[in-house]
Amino acid sequence: MGFPRGRELVLGVGAGIAAYKSCDLLRRLQERGFLITVVPTPSSLHFVGKATWEALSHRPVISELWSDVAKVPHIEIGKRADLVVIAPATADLIARIASGRADDLLTSVVISTKAPVILIPAMHPEMWQNPATVSNVEVLRERGIFVMDPDVGRLTGEDVGVGRFPESSKIIDFVEASYGRRADLIGARFLITGGGTREPIDPVRYIGNRSSGRQAHEIAERAALRGAQVTLIMGPNSLPDIEGITSVSVETAEEMGDALQHHQGQCDVLVMTAAVADARPVVREDRKIKKDQLGAILLEENPDLLQRAAGRRSPGQILVGFAAETEPAEVDLIRLGSEKLARKGVDLLYVNDVSAGAVFGSDETSGFLLDKSGVIESFTAVSKRQMADRLLDAISERISHE
Repeated sequence: MGFPRGRELVLGVGAGIAAYKSCDLLRRLQERGFLITVVPTPSSLHFVGKATWEALSHRPVISELWSDVAKVPHIEIGKRADLVVIAPATADLIARIASGRADDLLTSVVISTKAPVILIPAMHPEMWQNPATVSNVEVLRERGIFVMDPDVGRLTGEDVGVGRFPESSKIIDFVEASYGRRADLIGARFLITGGGTREPIDPVRYIGNRSSGRQAHEIAERAALRGAQVTLIMGPNSLPDIEGITSVSVETAEEMGDALQHHQGQCDVLVMTAAVADARPVVREDRKIKKDQLGAILLEENPDLLQRAAGRRSPGQILVGFAAETEPAEVDLIRLGSEKLARKGVDLLYVNDVSAGAVFGSDETSGFLLDKSGVIESFTAVSKRQMADRLLDAISERISHE
């Protein structure tokens, strides 16, 4: 199994001997669900070289502000980051950040990002306790930057005292506590279906629906951000790939059913958001049907993939269903959703009103999240990302209570 993926972390590396310890920190952060871009200061490369960082992070590494200028790397890296961790943070680097300088790529990223910034200082006791460093740390903390206190212990040469680079496990605890978003789905294996299916009539035409796959895409991305291992089975869509998850592309209901059967046995949570076509042509023509011959198309029912999945679920597997209805009255929508939840045998079901094409292709959704006790939460014109987070909260609660 690969590492859970999702959260974008910039690992800044200062020019201290402790830089070599950040190699282990990088690997431990990957295990906690972070995708990592390393931004070393030019001087830090005297301790650990660029090739090492690229090999460990599996990403290109640049350290110079004037590298790849056309892409404006300090802005691009800063915008993409969910979190910036600088380890080790030297006295000089702390001083430059405190004074608001942006004279290399790393300090330019820090001053341009809106992501939380966490500093892990490492230096000799005299430098850590110097009044200038003490004052700089106070300034940074007042500005909302998180600064971890260094450990006490053996330093370079014969020195012993405060200023030692902490162990990776302690740093990760500090990072996740400061970040405020623990990876509560670490180790959970998610299988998610999304988008619509296309049932071919001939090489040109098909039966389909208006599902964009956005909701499944948001659930997959947010689950990965929280540490889950995610496989996403998607019908035709125009959404970007999500780095770090396994994507399976399908077109027809039959192909989606085959993919489900292949992957379901390896998941802890199955989320069925896909809008599977209810019917398909009995005969698929190999050549385009002429317009004057399009009198009627004989259809047959597609298998109920949700019901099939419920029938082969393994003990403890959590099953989530989605239902798109065209009943605008809340009481009818909830009734229909509750009936489907019981009929399909799922743990959670999200039911929404798609009258007049609402929800499909939109960034917003309205509906009700149900379990066997009734409505857990109602949503009115909220983003699909917000709905995804609340659904994952409900799933996380059920995982933790097993």
